Amino acid sequence: MLGIIGGTGLYSFEGLADVVAHTIETPFGAPSAEVRVGSIGGRPVAFLPRHGVGHRLLPGEINFRANIWALKSVGVRRIISVSAVGSLVEEIRPGELALPSQYLDYTKGIRAHTFFGQGIVAHISSAEPVCRGLRNALAQIGTEQNVPLHRDVVYACVEGPRLGNRAESFFLRGVGARLVGMTNVPEVYLAREAQMCYCAIAVVTDYDCWMEDEAQHGTVDQILQLYRESLGRVQALLSGAIAAVEDDRDCPCRHALDQAVVTPDTALNEQQKERLAFLRS
Repeated sequence: MLGIIGGTGLYSFEGLADVVAHTIETPFGAPSAEVRVGSIGGRPVAFLPRHGVGHRLLPGEINFRANIWALKSVGVRRIISVSAVGSLVEEIRPGELALPSQYLDYTKGIRAHTFFGQGIVAHISSAEPVCRGLRNALAQIGTEQNVPLHRDVVYACVEGPRLGNRAESFFLRGVGARLVGMTNVPEVYLAREAQMCYCAIAVVTDYDCWMEDEAQHGTVDQILQLYRESLGRVQALLSGAIAAVEDDRDCPCRHALDQAVVTPDTALNEQQKERLAFLRS
């Protein structure tokens, strides 16, 4: 099943039929909201708003582990997330969409970032943190729908909740970032730990604050306005993905733990074995 994580401004998914709302408790607490499972065109899909109903959670308050665990528990194996981002380069313009392929983590260590620890040691490979197959499928759908998508760009994830200052904006440009946002980390890595395919659709809402023209600096009003204006194209991409993307059990993402777990099963208690079995499933 395909799962969709909605970001700022995307709190429900239009056209979802036969919806069943699942209230899920995970070993890591409650997710941001109920997971709504329904269908579009006869294909099953699950939807979860990252910031909760009514946008009540700051990026640093999101229970990312619970969100990923909850989606997997209802049968999701492939995730497309939607996020608002600022652009750090002139050629990626506000109102456009991008598919990040790499991430720089500039969060503050506040967010719980792994399912492991507490007696289970594992080290996933994150050389390619985004599912190549899912990213290519979205790019193809974009081509078919005549929706330009910037590809192979680096997303710098910052802690927030404040918007960045100019020194930070120039620093991120200097280290190779092309987008800046607050929510894809640790989400992308937790999906990999759970052996789930993951790709984000980044909605460019502003130029952050590196430009000399202060009118181009991001504000909340500007971010929300451009995000709303982009939702139609985002919804169309997601609908196309629901119709076209098939579950691929041979995808490398689905085997991320094959050689990643260091702790032998014989050293685990029953609770730890159950947690690891779920992540491997």
